[in-house]
Amino acid sequence: MLRVALPNKGSLSDPAITMFREAGYRTRRDGGRELVIRDSDNGIDFFYLRPRDIAVYVGQGTVDAGITGRDLLKDSGTTARERLPLGFGHSTFRFAAPVGSATSETDIGGKRVATSYDVLVGDHLRSRGVDAQVVHLDGAVESSIELGVADVVADVVETGSTLRAAGLNVFGEPILQSEAVLIVPSERPEDPEVDVLERRIKGVIVARQYVLMDFDIPADRLDVAVAIAPGFESPTVSPLHDGDWVAVRVMIERETINTIMDRLYEIGARAILVTSIHACRI
Repeated sequence: MLRVALPNKGSLSDPAITMFREAGYRTRRDGGRELVIRDSDNGIDFFYLRPRDIAVYVGQGTVDAGITGRDLLKDSGTTARERLPLGFGHSTFRFAAPVGSATSETDIGGKRVATSYDVLVGDHLRSRGVDAQVVHLDGAVESSIELGVADVVADVVETGSTLRAAGLNVFGEPILQSEAVLIVPSERPEDPEVDVLERRIKGVIVARQYVLMDFDIPADRLDVAVAIAPGFESPTVSPLHDGDWVAVRVMIERETINTIMDRLYEIGARAILVTSIHACRI
């Protein structure tokens, strides 16, 4: 049985469970609290673990794969490696300090940096040649400067409103752009079962990003239509009973639906239909 770790709580948990459900696996029911789910039909056991612990279990080879944040992976200090970005759970890590006290990472030298991600931040500073003291805190790092524990903080930044409310200003380049990722042990050879898992997940990602578009177009305008909607690889073209027209089926990115429909209509396409993709293999 393939052993896969999923987040048991937090912002990554529900999206990860939904993704695996859409990939055809048996997962926790909504609101369920099971710690282990066996999907015998697909030969897989799901273990619901703390998101921060998943990289440790994967790195040690206790489980064959897992879903966690890129930030948590890099902060784990393990040898687990990222195999596939999943497109949800996005976050940005930045430095922040009192207004006017720092404008670049070189200003951090010799100062104390409070963070909940001390391995990640420490590795980042060393890679930049910055000598600073990293202070580990489990939460609410924006209060650490006022309380005299630190001079700079490193934390997740969304709107920046929490940091501004604490009198802090974001500076320097992002430390990390994070998102949910599929991770596997670094030292383990390629596993065909993990390959199947990855293909299924990729199928869900593509199905979310693309739709099927069908339309009829005069045959003499087909090349123009294909230039507008070239598809994932190449459109499927079928002759209609009226020999002057053809039917076209093509995959297009979901976010471009209305723009492409408008452009196709302008060149003479009609009967333009859009269908969601439930699952696919590309």
